[in-house]
Amino acid sequence: MSAIDQRPPLAPAADSGDPAARRTLARPGGSGPAAGLALLICLGGGVWAFISLRLNIATFVDSAGNAVDFAGRMLPLDFPPVPELFGLLWQTLAVVITATVLSVVLSVPVALLAARNTTLNAPCRAVARAVIVLCRAVPEVVFAIAAFRVFGLGGMTGVVALGLHSVGMVGKLTADAVEQIDEGPRTALRAAGAGRLQQITGAVLPQVLPSLVATALHRLDINLRVSVVLGFVGVGGIGYSLANAVARLDYQRAMALALVVLLACLAFEAVSGAVRRTLLPAVTARSRHSRRRGPAAPKPTVPVPSTAAAARHRGVAAGDTGEVAVGPRTSPPWNAARVRRTVWLVLTSVLVVASAVRSGVSWQSLAGAARSLLPTVGDFLPPSTGGTAGTLFEDLWATLQISLAGTLIGLVPAVLLGVLAAGNVVGSPRVARFFRTVILGVRGVPELILAIVFVVVTGLGAVAGALALGIGSIGLLGKLVADSLEEVEPGPVRALLATGARRHQVFFGAILPRAWPALLGHLLYQLDVNIRSATLLGIVGAGGIGYDLLNAARVLDFGVVTTVVLMVLAVVLLVEGLAVWVRKVYA
Repeated sequence: MSAIDQRPPLAPAADSGDPAARRTLARPGGSGPAAGLALLICLGGGVWAFISLRLNIATFVDSAGNAVDFAGRMLPLDFPPVPELFGLLWQTLAVVITATVLSVVLSVPVALLAARNTTLNAPCRAVARAVIVLCRAVPEVVFAIAAFRVFGLGGMTGVVALGLHSVGMVGKLTADAVEQIDEGPRTALRAAGAGRLQQITGAVLPQVLPSLVATALHRLDINLRVSVVLGFVGVGGIGYSLANAVARLDYQRAMALALVVLLACLAFEAVSGAVRRTLLPAVTARSRHSRRRGPAAPKPTVPVPSTAAAARHRGVAAGDTGEVAVGPRTSPPWNAARVRRTVWLVLTSVLVVASAVRSGVSWQSLAGAARSLLPTVGDFLPPSTGGTAGTLFEDLWATLQISLAGTLIGLVPAVLLGVLAAGNVVGSPRVARFFRTVILGVRGVPELILAIVFVVVTGLGAVAGALALGIGSIGLLGKLVADSLEEVEPGPVRALLATGARRHQVFFGAILPRAWPALLGHLLYQLDVNIRSATLLGIVGAGGIGYDLLNAARVLDFGVVTTVVLMVLAVVLLVEGLAVWVRKVYA
């Protein structure tokens, strides 16, 4: 599974204040028929793929017996002994945590070079952006295959694979955050004679830190789900045990481990949310306030008397001569909030160090990797087809069909759940929280596990992959839809409510029209994600070009691996180009 929760490539256009522009944006197709054409292409492609793959009622009826048989073979669940289970879980968590920290360390300098306001020159920015795109485009499995040749068996292979791939997401979002900083503090430091490095450490990074922490926590959750995929290429942990159980057709053990992964993902989501609220209270409070009540009103200014009392209030003392002496500097009080933040930081530091030790990170292994890096890269060049060019193109076509059908399957349920999970649409916080929980539960199940289930139920082939991606799309797309609806400017909503409009009238008259550009962008983003994910589902027999990728790696034909990556990259760039085109239409 790829990086399924990156920022979508299309955001709602800002209100420029021009009434004509607002009327144009308010019409779902008003910014040009091109955007509507893009939507029709996606939906039409999904219907075509749905028909080509023969996804119909007869398919599900024929598979009903297999589903009942699979349930009988799956139950009762067979969990490993508790010490073994905790050992596998800790091994997986250690790799995931260390990889996420590695991605943050690598992403910060890359993001600074990729941002327009901090890069040295245009060539540096182009190279940094190319590195980010490459890391995002290359599947984790390919990184794992290359890392395996360098590090062999062990946690370092997983750390490097997840860490390098995560740079594609963390680096991109961090670069975007750098470009959006307030330039005032940096200008002040520059005026005071500060150098470039001092400006970055004193003005840029402090502003970017909240976004970086939130992105790292989000990526941590993604990497936990992705770690299951790496188990199928030899990376140790709970994913490796699950892969062995599937190979033995031991579905009682496999589904038990899958349930553990699901519970771990849900627990990580809850813990990361608590950490964000503790370490970033101002950011989360502002986000909740702007989402539910609109822009926060400015706080009233309290005048401070210009007497000696005012001087004492500012930490200075007035003398008989009228001179002011600076008093002792004070630090923030050790209140409950500061204590909680300190405890979280200490625990996080200890956890990171322990994870690095458990993962086997060492200077010796890194030094050995540096010596074998160039020979390993040479193994993957030049690209070749291995005499299977026709098969590769057929399987790439099947991968595109699987991703289109999966997007269409998940679209309707995702939109319905997203609407019900948006508090400003349903008007009931309890209803919104319930459906948010449903979406979270769906998101917690890795697509690879769903693909394993559907391969057993429907058989080998593209049908299993399309169904797995369809359910997986519900979780991500449903969350993006709910977030976009809740982030709509509340002014028009309040205006319609004041006139006595009903909830459905408010939704279709004020919320949906303004959220339409973002929703279309989310659909294209989901298609992008599904193309990457469909590539990996072939590992377990769910159709597509993923099987060719894994088979080429097993027979050490790494030129074919490179060819597969380039083919998938070309399709992904085509979809991203469509998203950029739509964004320009709505700009």
